[in-house]
Amino acid sequence: MKLRRFTAILAFIASVLCLSAQNGTMTPYSSYGLGVLRDGATSMQRSMGGVGYAMNSGRQINSMNPASYAAIDTLTFLFDMGITATQLWQKERIDGKNVSESTFGGGLDYATMQFPLGKYMGGSVGLVPFSSVGYSFGGEIENGIDARQGSGSLNELYVGVAGRPFRGFTLGANISYLFGTILNETYAQLNSGSSAVFQRQMIVRDYRLNFGVQYSLPLAKGDRLTLGVTFSPAKSLLGTGRSVNYDSQEGSTPEFSDEHKLRHNYSLPSTWGAGINYQFGRKVMLEFDYTYQPWKDAKFREFNNFDYANRTKYAFGAQFVPNFRGNYFKRINYRIGAYWSDDYLRIGGNQLRQYGVTAGFGFPVPSFKTIINLGFEWMCRKAHPNPLVKENYLNITLGVNFNEMWFRQSKIY
Repeated sequence: MKLRRFTAILAFIASVLCLSAQNGTMTPYSSYGLGVLRDGATSMQRSMGGVGYAMNSGRQINSMNPASYAAIDTLTFLFDMGITATQLWQKERIDGKNVSESTFGGGLDYATMQFPLGKYMGGSVGLVPFSSVGYSFGGEIENGIDARQGSGSLNELYVGVAGRPFRGFTLGANISYLFGTILNETYAQLNSGSSAVFQRQMIVRDYRLNFGVQYSLPLAKGDRLTLGVTFSPAKSLLGTGRSVNYDSQEGSTPEFSDEHKLRHNYSLPSTWGAGINYQFGRKVMLEFDYTYQPWKDAKFREFNNFDYANRTKYAFGAQFVPNFRGNYFKRINYRIGAYWSDDYLRIGGNQLRQYGVTAGFGFPVPSFKTIINLGFEWMCRKAHPNPLVKENYLNITLGVNFNEMWFRQSKIY
């Protein structure tokens, strides 16, 4: 038993190190703002359209609403990690011609743990992505060419706790260490042979809070209705920004300029999430979620042909288990979902949008409570009314949700 705990902790630490060091994003839209935003959904939730505000279960970790941690029983320990593989198809109209290309990427997505803190309390620790940047493109300039690329991500290392003050009602909170570095680089190559690199750095070292409540109402025939609400307050970003210039001349040293604090220059908006979940016994679960972020109120020191727009997202998900205690195929979790989002960026007056459909399976491991989650997502991202770059994604997510009864006391005979 101690070996299992030690192995799980080592796996979590390794996951944290890997996740903070990699980034599978590959879209030119990530060159704006803080990059592509993530909502912290697990592989199970992503296969249901990314829902989670009203979801609670003693078998799956749900960091989207920290109030869900109180659903864990006093004997269970959960460890969940996921990886994603992405195939991207891009299409853009340049000089009257359609230009297409495809890219493949992926990597570790998240790593979380959940455990009991008492009869009516639960806790969780995890690392989830907040936003990511990854792009590379180029073009011609006067007397030469230029190439632009970006990389980096912001991640949240969180600790959360939840409690149940009275039956049916739970509340919880996450406090996160928000960290990461975002790099945006421009390479200039002149016909004369000289070259230079202009780099903008954003180094974030901050904290973030997220609060959640859930209320579950038992109904007839074992059905249950759950309402969930989350709130993350707006805040100014903490960290450092700077520009760094590199010259191609041999022996030249980097030139640092425009170094400034992020505070009062960059900020995050508040985030509201609300969901309604209905469970028909143990067979069917349905959920609808709504997310709102007033990014128009947020600050960004340097706007480059884009503006912040208020972000809204609608998501729906469903799960079906034919027979919880039947044969293997009847115990498989079958999932579908869909979502629509008006994103937080307006580029050249065009609102960025993304929408997608999802499906997946939860495969129970024989003789164990562990679940292997396999999810598929087809997503489209483009701007409106001018679509700019059209992107279609096929995301395949594989997650392993370890479920162990670590805290059961051995009997002495």
